Amino acid sequence: MGKLLIVGTVAFDAIETPFGKTDKILGGAATFIGLAASQFDVDAAIVSVVGEDFPKAYLDLLEDRNIDISALEVVKGGKTFFWKGKYHNDLNSRDTLVTELNVLADFKPLVPNNYKDSDVVMLGNLHPNIQMSVIDQMEKRPKIIILDTMNFWMDHTLPELTEVVKKIDVLTINDEEARQLTGEYSLVKAAQKIFQMGPDYVVIKKGEHGALLFHEEQVFFAPALPLEDVFDPTGAGDTFAGGFSGYLAASEDVSFDNLKKAVIHGSNLASFSVEKFGTERMLDLGRDEINSRLHQFKALTQFEIELQ
Repeated sequence: MGKLLIVGTVAFDAIETPFGKTDKILGGAATFIGLAASQFDVDAAIVSVVGEDFPKAYLDLLEDRNIDISALEVVKGGKTFFWKGKYHNDLNSRDTLVTELNVLADFKPLVPNNYKDSDVVMLGNLHPNIQMSVIDQMEKRPKIIILDTMNFWMDHTLPELTEVVKKIDVLTINDEEARQLTGEYSLVKAAQKIFQMGPDYVVIKKGEHGALLFHEEQVFFAPALPLEDVFDPTGAGDTFAGGFSGYLAASEDVSFDNLKKAVIHGSNLASFSVEKFGTERMLDLGRDEINSRLHQFKALTQFEIELQ
C-alpha cells in the first residue's frame, strides 16, 4: 500500500446551478481529492485547516473512509474557508459570489512525520508558497509530485508558482490555464513549454471534452464519458486529481503507461462527482458502479481497424 499525501482546502461551499442550489455543504479541493483517492487501497492523509465551526460529522466522514486527518488543523474560534458560486446554463462558466478565506489566510501546513516519506504528493490548488512549504518538509524525494493550480495564481503569484513548478513531476491544469501560463494556443506547444519549466508530465483537462496527458514526444487522450445528467461540476477537477493520484499511490508505478491508466481512473471518478451537488455522489459510490463505468470508458475508445 503506497502512501499519498494530500494538501488542499477543506471547506464549505454554497452552490447554485440551473438545477437548484444549496446552503453551506462540504467542499474543498482536499476533500474531493481524498474521497476519490479512498476508492483505492492507499494510505492517504490530508494536510489542511478548518475552523471550530466545521462539523464533527464531516471529520468522522473522512475518517470513516480511512483518510488520516491528524494533520487537519482545527482552529479554535476560527471560521472555515467558504466559497459561494453560481453556474451559468452551460455549466462551463461560473461566477464567484463570495470567497471568505477565514482560517486559510494564516494556514501554515505541517506534514505529519509518518507521511514525510510519502510515495505520492498531491498538491491541491493553493497559494504556491504553501505548496512549496510542503515539498520542503518531505524527508525524501517522493516517487511523484503532482501539482494543481489555477489562473488566479498565474495572475497574482507567477514568480512563486514558477519556482514550485520547477520542483514537481506532473502539472495538472485546464486548457485555458495552459494557454495563459505559456502564451501558446496550441496545447502541444503549451505542453512543450511546460516541460522546459520542470515537469516531466503535463495533464491538460478539457472538461466535458476529456483530458490530455503529455510526456516527451508521447501524447495520450482520455475522453470524457457522455453523461445523461450533469448536475454540478464543482470539484470535478479535484475528483480527477484524487483518482489520478490515488491510483498511482496504490499501484506504486509511475511509468507513462501507468499514468495513462491513472488518467482514465481520474476521468471515471470525475464523471460520477458531477451527478449530484458537492460531495454527495462520491459518498454513496459503490465499487460495482465504478467498475461498470470503467468498462464504458474502455468501450468508448476500443476499436479494430485494418491498415492498408
